[in-house]
Amino acid sequence: MAQELDAAATGRLEQYVARLGTHLKDHRKRESFAIYAFGILGESGRKSVEPIAALACCDPERTKNMHDKLLHFVGRANWSDEAIRLEAARYVCEALAQREPVTTWVVDDTGFLKQGKHSVGVQRQYTGSAGKVTNCQIGVSLELATATQHAPMDFELYLPESWTNDPVRRQEARIPDDVKFKTKIDLALTMIRRAIRVQLPGQIILADNAYGESCEFRQTVWGLGLDYAVGIRSQTKVCRIGAHGRLGTPMTVADVARTIPRRQRRTVRWREGSKATLRGRFSFCRVKTTHDDGEPIEDREAQWLVIEWPRDDDERTKFYLTTLPRRMSHKQIVRTIKERWRTERMYEDLKGELGLDHFEGRSFPGWHHHVSVVICCYAFVVAERARAFPPSARRKSPSSALRIAA
Repeated sequence: MAQELDAAATGRLEQYVARLGTHLKDHRKRESFAIYAFGILGESGRKSVEPIAALACCDPERTKNMHDKLLHFVGRANWSDEAIRLEAARYVCEALAQREPVTTWVVDDTGFLKQGKHSVGVQRQYTGSAGKVTNCQIGVSLELATATQHAPMDFELYLPESWTNDPVRRQEARIPDDVKFKTKIDLALTMIRRAIRVQLPGQIILADNAYGESCEFRQTVWGLGLDYAVGIRSQTKVCRIGAHGRLGTPMTVADVARTIPRRQRRTVRWREGSKATLRGRFSFCRVKTTHDDGEPIEDREAQWLVIEWPRDDDERTKFYLTTLPRRMSHKQIVRTIKERWRTERMYEDLKGELGLDHFEGRSFPGWHHHVSVVICCYAFVVAERARAFPPSARRKSPSSALRIAA
């Protein structure tokens, strides 16, 4: 992870920061952005304003001024998160496209554990990051993915109704008037539409069952012209498609699984791990979902129900719905579904190495500004990683690398 920054990488980083700076209107914002970004990429254990200011100043007497400057830039200055994030996404897409196509977007969310009740969006709520209900903020992310790399291209803070419906809280957190309550699914769809509008590369949406269970989410993604491969819960109801397109009786996917004989469980290898080949047992069948949306089930698009069987008694059977085309092999479908596995590792890197959850301010604009800079930094890390470790290269130490968190 920790790698030395050589002259070529230094030049690329300087060019990249200058490219991002074209979206900041004056030299003071460009300077503050560069200082903050280098602080995020630096070796300080804490990536909040105070340690970044201290790292940027050799003279302790100037640290206070630098602290105030960065605090204003992150918390108060007016600049476009959308423009900066889009530039970062285009940069990392350009780098990844030199090695492999960018075809997949991943929707997920992560928790930001907090003390107290004043940080914008905080309340007691469930987060998979902690595996329980706890005091936290929730951020919903949209990531771009290839067969080997992941990078966030957008993030939205989930605001519970306890925040959006409270005028005092809204004013204190500087929540814009046009920001209304949106579910996590609404936030995800907003980011997907935004990515389509600016023509970022990607044709497939991946998500876990928190999103895949929603027929609104699935139908909207399909209506936007994208395929999906999403987790669903065991009680989701479908009709299996039999011979000559005849529809079977509606049943839960758990019940469908019970009708599939063991001989139809196929072992599929989807990735070479660091210690062993990752593989699992899968079954595939064509189905149509039975949710009540007014559309006759006969008119609905047929899709794959993918069943992943547990390897031992401690694991549960997993279920996925996907509109991926029939011309794709079962191995290709499994490998696409499994591209989600890198998301948790990405969150770990973003938090542990680049301070995604280190923001100590309480405002809505400040949270998004901090996250935007972190997204930009991670885009550079991923681009450098792709250059150093192309998929075709054998595992070896790169001759040059980057002394930053990767």
